[in-house]
Parts: sequence; C-alpha cells; structure tokens
Amino acid sequence: MRTATLGPAERGEALAAMAERELDVLVVGAGVVGAGTALDAATRGLATGLVEARDWASGTSSRSSKLIHGGLRYLEMLDFALVREALKERGLLLERLAPHLVKPVPFLYPLQHKGWERLYAGSGVALYDAMSVSSGHGRGLPVHRHLSRSQALRVAPALKRDALVGALQYYDAQMDDARYVATLVRTAAGYGAHVANRARVVGFLREGERVVGARVEDVEAGGEYEVRAKQVVNATGVWTDDTQALIGERGQFHVRASKGIHLVVPKDRIHSSTGLILRTEKSVLFVIPWGRHWIVGTTDTDWDLDKAHPAASSADIDYLLEHVNSVLATPLTRDDVEGVYAGLRPLLAGESDATSKLSREHTVAHPLPGLVVVAGGKYTTYRVMAKDAVDEAVHGLDQRVAECVTDDIPLLGAEGYRALWNARARIAARTGLHVARVEHLLNRYGAMTEEILELIVADPVMGEPLPSADDYLKAEIVYAASHEGARHLDDVLTRRTRISIETFDRGTRSAQLCAELMAPVLGWDKSQIGREVAHYEKRVEAERESQRQPDDLTADAARLGAPDIVPI
Repeated sequence: MRTATLGPAERGEALAAMAERELDVLVVGAGVVGAGTALDAATRGLATGLVEARDWASGTSSRSSKLIHGGLRYLEMLDFALVREALKERGLLLERLAPHLVKPVPFLYPLQHKGWERLYAGSGVALYDAMSVSSGHGRGLPVHRHLSRSQALRVAPALKRDALVGALQYYDAQMDDARYVATLVRTAAGYGAHVANRARVVGFLREGERVVGARVEDVEAGGEYEVRAKQVVNATGVWTDDTQALIGERGQFHVRASKGIHLVVPKDRIHSSTGLILRTEKSVLFVIPWGRHWIVGTTDTDWDLDKAHPAASSADIDYLLEHVNSVLATPLTRDDVEGVYAGLRPLLAGESDATSKLSREHTVAHPLPGLVVVAGGKYTTYRVMAKDAVDEAVHGLDQRVAECVTDDIPLLGAEGYRALWNARARIAARTGLHVARVEHLLNRYGAMTEEILELIVADPVMGEPLPSADDYLKAEIVYAASHEGARHLDDVLTRRTRISIETFDRGTRSAQLCAELMAPVLGWDKSQIGREVAHYEKRVEAERESQRQPDDLTADAARLGAPDIVPI
C-alpha cells in the first residue's frame, strides 16, 4: 500500500494522471458509496479514478445520524434481508474493517404499555440479536436486556417516570460519518486510486451510444480535463438524476430526496448513560451519545429545493424538541441547542408517497454502454452497494477481473490500532499529552495517530488545543489540509472536525486561527485567509437565519444567502 497523503500536490498529480491515460473505472461522487466503489475497484487491480465536485462527504454522507445499524425498524416492515445484510456489515466494520472508527453504542427503548409491548418489542430485539450472531460477525456486542421502570430510570435518570413502564436496552454502533468517508478515500488512494475533490463533472464523453469518460472541471485552479474511462460509475446520491441529465437521459429509476435534521446539545442537558430510541407517529427518534454531546434526530420529510445546502426550518427544530421533551423530565429549549444540521437521504422513488416508507434498498443499473448508476441504500451497507456497482462495471470490461475483496481490507489506521490503544498510557507519557487526548486521536485516526504525533514533536505548539474548541488539537487542523484533502476552512470546521455543530458559536471563534494554521499548507496569503473566514461566517449566519424561518421555502431562501465556495 503506497502513501495515502492527500495534500495539494497529490491532488494536482491525481488530476493529471487521470487525464494522461485511460482508466478502467471512473467514479463520480465521493460520498460513502462513491468512495467505497473506488476502494473496491482499486483493490481488484483496476485503474481507478474518483472525482468529487465539492468535498469528500459534503452531501448526505456527512449529515446522517452517524449510526452503523441493522435498522431495527425494518424488522417491523418484514424486510429481513435488508436487516440481515446490514447486521453483517455492522459486524465487519466493528471487528475487522474499521474498529478505530466504528464503536458500540447502547440504546434504551422505553415501553409505554404493560404486557403485550414487552413481548412484541422484546421479540423483535431478540430476533435482531440472533440475526447479528448468525451473520458470523455479531459476537462482539452485548445482547439486549429487559429492564424494569426503576432499572431504566437508573441508567437514564433524565426520563420522566410516567413516560415508561419498563424498557429494553440493546446495542448498535456509531461513527463520525464524514471522517469515515475521508478515511475510505485515503485508503482507496493508498491502493492506487487517483482521487480529486473540487473536481466537477460538467459533461460526459461519448463515442456513439457509448460513454467513454467525462469532462472534469478543476473548480480550484480552473481548467478542464478529459478523463477517459472504460466504465463510468455515477454514485452521486441525491444528485443522481442531475448527473444523468448531463448525458441527456434520466435512467431507469428516479431518486427522491428526504430531509432529515438533527440537533446537537451538550451532554449535561440529558442525564443518561445510554442512548434512547423513541417511536414517533411517522418513524423513530434517536438520542445518540456523541462525545461531550447528544445528537437528537431525525425528521423525515420530502425535499425538492436546493440539494447542496438543505435547510432546517424553525418548524423542524420545534418538531424534534417537542418529541424528545415528551419523555424528558427536564425539557430541552432552543437555548440548549449547540448545532443543527440537515441532510438528504437518497430514496428510490415509486414505492410510496410517504418518504418514511420509501425503500432503503439500493439499485444498480447499466443504462448505457460504459455507464453504471448506483443509488438508494443506507450508509451501513455502502460496501455491498460498492461491490454491486463494480460487479456491474466489470461486465463491460474486456478483461478478467478479480472478485471483491473489501470484506478483508482494513481501512487506513485499522492495522495496529488495538495495539496502540493498549499502549495509550505509554504514548501519553512519551508525548506529554493527557491520555484522554491520545484516546481522542486514536479514535479518529487509528494507527495514523503517529503522523499527528510527528507534527507535535516537530512543533510542540501543535499539541495545544484550539482555544475555542478544545476537543481538537492544532495539529489536527494542519493534518486535515496536508493529509486529508481539506481545501477550505469549511471543510475543516464542518467535516474533518465537527466544530461547526459542537460549539454554540458554530465555529466562528475558531475560524481565524484554523485558517492561519491551514494557510502555509495551502499557500494562502492574508487576503485569502480573510476570504475564508468571511465566507465561513456568512455561511453560519445564513444557517442561523434559515433556522429562524417558519417553513422549508423561507428556510431554503435564507440559507442560499451565503455563497457556496471561496474563489482562490
């Protein structure tokens, strides 16, 4: 495996390499499915390219509930195949592929009816656990347990006593979704894939009916590249129809966007040692542990406005607060909300008018020679989607290609992670960092933590926490630009870190220092630093304004008040 450094020089080299000779596979879109597809193709020995119009995971894949789960509610819909598949993937990620990034998390399900509900819900959770174990990759998580009301209130004192008669507790898993995608992209690059963000497909190359590549615009430096490929994979999620439109046809299916919003509140606002899962009239509501915070979500509503920046309205926020407060002894208020984020699920349309009932299955199609489209699905099953997409692309290659091996390819940082975790006290003593800091780094970078520590050894100032977001070290900001492909301040504050949703100021107090830390790596002068900070501040203000609006239309208009990208 070669170096997986994604700095400015590597980005330029990747674009040049893609334009220089024909690829076997060009993947368009670097969300979790596109990044996974690039890794799958590269590890089969295929010459692979990956381009992304904005930043890694800048769409749906950075705005999820951050859960790796089987989908307990899909059992109720009798979708056993989807649940079984997702539970197998959950186990693979926890045990083998990404133990540094994917972690177990407990959830409490309050029971509100005596007798029948415990039997009904308990049977479902028992089946969930059994399917997990039978997958061969589920033995690492504790099994569910039944709790009385008193026992439930001991693990979750925040609950109203009259909100439950008892409870069930079970386990799923979680990750930082944007960090996971960035790691996937770096892993793909390590296996030989050429990867470039801020590289937008503006058209497809055709020879008769056949698609033979794409025209790619370098959004940062300007200019356009012709990237030729034997097979192009459209993995653009909610943008699937827009990408297909560039070639003059919609394809064999339609992707519909469903908006989900999440609130982030400080840990001390909800007194509980476990996450919560609550039923709503439409779906389920999660209260998810997130470091020193909780994530509360999600909504599930149709969205046909701006896809790049889905906006959370005041009505969305009120909906979540109302539902979570129905079970909390001390209600949350607007003043408790540190962060708000909205994302769009790419759902395959046609099954139902209600987005909450649309399929989470995925589909792969080959609408034209040389073009494969993959859409739908859920984050947890990204690897299966990627495998299916590459399998379909292989049908169009005039060569023998190896089978998928990604079920046995640990992501960057996984190899050696457990050994380093066991040695975390010694690492802390060696570096002078507190052991809690070392644990934070190991759970974000795994074995690549050594590269962060090298930056700190070279310049001890890099070991200092950011003054206004002290969960993160200065070295992490530099590393995001030098190794993880961050091109703009927004990339770092929103996706490489989560400062934009984990602080009440939404990252504005950290913006100047972070831009100054990034500047030497990216070659910014003072004027560019100023533009980056001003752009970020406008983005935050536009989001705040949108969250004061009563509905989707006015919220969307307010959010679009900030420009999308900073010119270099």
